[in-house]
Amino acid sequence: MLIVIDVGNTNMVFGIFNGEELLGSFRLKTDVNRTSDEIGLLACEYFRRFGLESIAVEDVIIASVAPPVMHSLTNAVIKYFDKIPLVVDDGVDPGLPYGVPGDERLGADRAMACVAAIEKYGAPLVVLDFGTATTVDALSEGGAYMGGCITAGVRISTEALFQKTANLPNVELAMPDKVLGCTAVSQIQAGAVGGYIGSMEYLIRRAKAEMGYGDAVKVVATGGLSRMVAQNTPMIDIVDSRLVLDGLRITYNRHKERTASGL
Repeated sequence: MLIVIDVGNTNMVFGIFNGEELLGSFRLKTDVNRTSDEIGLLACEYFRRFGLESIAVEDVIIASVAPPVMHSLTNAVIKYFDKIPLVVDDGVDPGLPYGVPGDERLGADRAMACVAAIEKYGAPLVVLDFGTATTVDALSEGGAYMGGCITAGVRISTEALFQKTANLPNVELAMPDKVLGCTAVSQIQAGAVGGYIGSMEYLIRRAKAEMGYGDAVKVVATGGLSRMVAQNTPMIDIVDSRLVLDGLRITYNRHKERTASGL
């Protein structure tokens, strides 16, 4: 079995693979104050829930955008699974070619989503990741990274509105039936969620136009709010909640193949 771990700013998502089969997945909060024992014991509890044996784990690979938690997480993997984890961009190359100038590279989570999207759906592609931040990434017909953009996630926007105003409530993220609401809740939902979806549609249109492939570009979305957004716009073709986990699995297999061949 292979454990893959996607460490985001809000959550750490664990996936357990047997070959290409995802046996189970679970989330832990990304908490810098959590000890390695807490992480390890919680992970082992989920293994028991799935009826899996931790001794069957052959390897672990991590993609992280939250460096402060890596020390505890790495120690938890070593202590409770007896494995030294592989880390994307730290000895493990995502293998994503770049068609843009400069030395700056994508965050590990975005790279993993792009790797999986190309492998599963072909190219050209626009890949959307609806996390704490929302990212848009473009991939050429040949599978090379063409650029992207980053904006605040809708949760950040609504929470800021709640925190910075005296009388407006914190609301559930849902798209109401009408833009012209009659209550504060429905009006915030229409403005925040509807406005967010509208901004995504604008970015998708601009990205497709700049890519120059016309209707050949498929749009793939992942992340916690991807399904809600996709249900309210025709511009998203595919929703794939396990895109980053699959990217980690694919990258691990390629890394092992390169290592075995001495490359």
